Amino acid sequence: MKLTKRQEEIIRLVKENQPITSEQLADKINVTRAALRPDLAILTMTGILEARPKVGYLYSKKGGNSIVYDLIREITVAEIKSKPTVVSEDTTVYDAIVQLFLNDAGTIFVTNNDYLVGAVSRKDFLKIALGNTDIHKVPVGIIMTRMPNIITITDEDPAFEAAKKIIEHEVDSLPVVEKEITEEGKEMFKITGKVSKTNITRLFVKIGAGK
Repeated sequence: MKLTKRQEEIIRLVKENQPITSEQLADKINVTRAALRPDLAILTMTGILEARPKVGYLYSKKGGNSIVYDLIREITVAEIKSKPTVVSEDTTVYDAIVQLFLNDAGTIFVTNNDYLVGAVSRKDFLKIALGNTDIHKVPVGIIMTRMPNIITITDEDPAFEAAKKIIEHEVDSLPVVEKEITEEGKEMFKITGKVSKTNITRLFVKIGAGK
């Protein structure tokens, strides 16, 4: 397993200062805690570091468990994705909220002519519901986050990459997309699935159960 320079620096700092918290590591490397999360997730997942609640990170004498790491890297998004909850851009906020709860989803993906144009999270719905807006009249397209400001993933990407993006961007789920070029030469995306925190959790449970 090949580590990045920052991951090697994290290991060095942990060895020299253990136990050390993520806040302390972030200060020493001069980055945010959010930026460190993917690296710390990799290093703990592979067994190089141990994370102890209310204590911090410790260097593990067991070293890296490259077997687990390689296994996770081999699993693709296509193997773990699930059905997305999708509505059209002119769907009212009220109807979109109904779909959100009927499908027990954390994020609604919005399409126009079958192409992904936006996404709305539970937080977005909560914000507008707490205001004075008539959610029976306002279309979901008004409150959605629009492309290209949506983080996407493809079937061929490793499931690990999806988990990393979810952590880095602090989102509930990612749309799985296929790129298409329209007759006008514009790059558009069709949504084929989603990868959520639940999908990632199920993957780890499956690996842990040896299935």
